[in-house]
Order: sequence, then C-alpha cells, then structure tokens
Amino acid sequence: MNPPKNEWAWELVTAIAEVGHSFPSRPDLQGVEIFQHYFDGAGQLTDLDKRDGACSRRELLVRYLLLNAVLDQGPDTPGVRMLLAQVTNELYRQEVRFLHRPEEFFKELGIAVDQITSAHEAVAKVRASLWAEANQSRASRYNLFLDNTRQVLGYAMFRWGTSLAVPLLLTKDAPAGEDTSTALLDYIQSWPSAECMSQQIKDHPRYGLGKAIGDKAAHLFAKWIVHSYRLSTRTDVSWGLYSFEVPFDSNAGRVLWRTGFLLEWASENEYRRWDVVQPGQGKGGLHYLRITNIRGKHSVKATADSNLAGAYADLCMKHLRTHTRPPKTVEIQRIPAAILLADGKHTPGELDDGLMHIGTAFCFNHGEPLCTECPVAHLCKGHQEDASLIQSYRT
Repeated sequence: MNPPKNEWAWELVTAIAEVGHSFPSRPDLQGVEIFQHYFDGAGQLTDLDKRDGACSRRELLVRYLLLNAVLDQGPDTPGVRMLLAQVTNELYRQEVRFLHRPEEFFKELGIAVDQITSAHEAVAKVRASLWAEANQSRASRYNLFLDNTRQVLGYAMFRWGTSLAVPLLLTKDAPAGEDTSTALLDYIQSWPSAECMSQQIKDHPRYGLGKAIGDKAAHLFAKWIVHSYRLSTRTDVSWGLYSFEVPFDSNAGRVLWRTGFLLEWASENEYRRWDVVQPGQGKGGLHYLRITNIRGKHSVKATADSNLAGAYADLCMKHLRTHTRPPKTVEIQRIPAAILLADGKHTPGELDDGLMHIGTAFCFNHGEPLCTECPVAHLCKGHQEDASLIQSYRT
C-alpha cells in the first residue's frame, strides 16, 4: 500500500498556484509601441507568423522576452519592465530598430546608453519610494542596473548587448540564402524541451549567455514562451505547460521557506550544509537564504514518497526530458512541479505567478509582512506555528 501523500504540501502548492491563476505576472507587451498592432480587440496576440520587416512577429516577441528575462534579475520587477519598454519605445522612435536588426544597438550605442540613463531616472521617480517602503530601505538606493553597478555602459554591453548578440550571431551563422526571420525561435526550439533550452540559453559554448543570465532568469524565459504567451510552435509535451522548472528566486524562496514548505523535504542542518541557509549573513545579522543553492540538492523524504516519486519520474522523463530512465532521487527544486503534475489542476507557470504575487504584495523581505492579508496565511507555518521562520531569515 502506498503511504499517504503529504496533504498539506499538496494543498499549499495548489493554493499558491490558484493565486497565480488570478494574478498572472508577465511583461506588458501592449505597452511596447511596436507590438501594439500584434493584439486584437480582445487584447489577444494574433497573426504571430506574419512578417514584420525582416522577422516574424513571433520572433520579435521572443527576442524582446529574452532581453527582458536577462534584465529581470534586478531588484524591482515592475521597474525593470518599465525601463525596457521605455527604452524600446524611445529607440524605435529614433529609428534604432534593435530588435529587428540587433547590430543597430551596437552601431548606435551612444543613443542606447543615453536612453537607458534617462529611462532609469524616469522609472526611479515613479518606483523608488514604493520600492523603498516595501523593502524598508532608502529611495536613494534604488538601482536597476544589476550587481549594484552605477556604470551604464557596462550594464548596456553586458546585459543588453549579450542578449541581442544571440539573434545577431544566429543570423550571421545561417547559411547564405536561408530564411532567418525566426532565427532565435528556431534555435531555442531545436532543444528537446523547454527545460533543456533554458540550460542551453545559459551554457551553450557558442550561443550561451553565461553569467549574463542566471538559472532563474533562464527558467523565467521558458515560462513566458510556453506558458504566459504560448509562443512556442511545438506541440509535444516537452514544450508544454510542465516542460520547465519553476523559477526559484528570492521571492519564491522566501515564501516557500516561511510557509515551511522547504523544511518538509530537508532539515535546516542540511540547508546550512548546502549554504542555502547562511547564519548571520543576512540584513541586520539575520540568517541569509541563498535560494539558488537549492538547485541539484536531493530530498531523502521526497524520494521515499512513492506518490511524489512517481510524478517526479514522469516529469523528468516526459516533460523536462532531463532523464531517459526513472531518476533514483528527487531534487528539491522540482518537487513543486511534480506535485502540480500529479494534481493536474494547475501549472508551474501559475505557481510562479502566485509566488511572485505573494512575495511582492504580502511576504515582504523584512519583519513586518502583511500576513493577515496573505491568501495562504491559513497554510503558512511561519504565521500559524513558528514566527522565527519569518523573523530570523532574509533573502
């Protein structure tokens, strides 16, 4: 007889995904002027295979979303998306058509740097105080340039430049006479699954972005392609709604730690040994949660749960295509997706949207989150049982 499944963990994951279903988080493509005619009267993307200059509409959207994913590693997601939309609009108004012709970004680098600088100043006027209040910080510390740099040129070349170089190089590498109107889309869909693609967009020796993109951002890109905007033209399940890992970032990790979900699958001592929990390294001398260090870590408890292990094997072999035979152990970062696959009611994309909404609207990264207003407070062990999960840790 199979042991009973962890009902609480199932309920928590599905409850967060239900929040995500109601509050989807994705870039506002309609705010980008060149994309406005891609939408019909109901606000749905239409005629995506229609040509727009040298590219298809679908290709241009994929190029924009790759750039957005790279930039979205910053501290303020709404601000990052405002910045990218404003810079895109201004550059196109000046005929710097950098999505259609990525080489124009480099040819007109001075204009691009000027526009990034002015857009950052404009966004800061709107977002800095809101960001500071939510993070108990100072508005003067607001910075979207990543790595806390103040040098716009380095940011423009390393983050924007590497992202735009991928479709540029793919086009240059294409055989003479070959149609390159979908160069980036064709490349990313050449991999067995969206999960495999998310790894290659970072690690490929020729086209990989390397340190310019993190695992979270690569999975976010996959999510937008197969879940948020359904831009993939592949119909197999390995490019379907369960074909990528849930992006694990500070928001996701904070919610999953405070609710007690992560401690269901490994002990705090294990997380400390893995440097996921770094004692005394957080703000104010609290414990720091480095959630990205969870990747690749295995759970003995989850492996022994036959209900979960069966769904996990199905996830890895059929959807993620990372295994050709049932894996012997269960990796912690894939447990939420396995639960959702087994449950069949919600998707990893909805779960990520829910984690984003809860993490940015309620579960703030300080000691005064809005627990009483949080939609999963009734399931949260940090709120219901152990306040130290909230008070003693920061991301």
